[in-house]
Amino acid sequence: MAAAERAAGKFIAITALGLGLLKVYRLLASGALTLDLGVGRRLQPLGPLVETVGAPPEVVFDVIAVPYLGRTSHALADKLHVWEHGSDMVLAAHFTEVRCGVTTTLETVRFQRPDRIDFRLVRGPVPHIVESFLLTPTGTGTELRWQGELGTDLWAIGEWWGGRVARAWTRAVQISMRDIATEAARRAFSTARTQPATRRRGSSFTLCSPSRAPTVRSRAA
Repeated sequence: MAAAERAAGKFIAITALGLGLLKVYRLLASGALTLDLGVGRRLQPLGPLVETVGAPPEVVFDVIAVPYLGRTSHALADKLHVWEHGSDMVLAAHFTEVRCGVTTTLETVRFQRPDRIDFRLVRGPVPHIVESFLLTPTGTGTELRWQGELGTDLWAIGEWWGGRVARAWTRAVQISMRDIATEAARRAFSTARTQPATRRRGSSFTLCSPSRAPTVRSRAA
């Protein structure tokens, strides 16, 4: 009888531990819990990812910046909520769908017109993320480049968790970069159609229609 009680107690303890770890995992994945211990910090790169956009840098910049610095559209209401506005920086919550639900991250976003937008994580599934969108004019429009750095604590365990977060983060950025490219190309094409023909011939970049926009995504779009 004593042996059976010990086995039952062990089973209950293991089950409780498993449920506790699952709860912690879900809290981390959702961004509700951030473990910032400052012990065993390891860093890993994010990106780079590069997207060729058929629109000038000022158009691409506005596509990214307007939802933050202007009025967030209804279409983005379930993905973005700006908490505080400044002249060149905002504090914003992002909502990203992942396998286990929705991850909520809180980030500062700084705008350096016309060629740079920087994100810094305040609260999320890991203690440290910084990332940048860099816009470089090209002969056909803009090179949109994303790169950054992700940090986790607790040595190898944190590094394993950081790898999972990095993969999900990068997939989200790939989708956003694709959306940014498509919307920027659509705006540039629409603007070109309304301009006089002489001005279009003098343009320094080549516009592509929405149907030909690059299809290769950040939570910013």
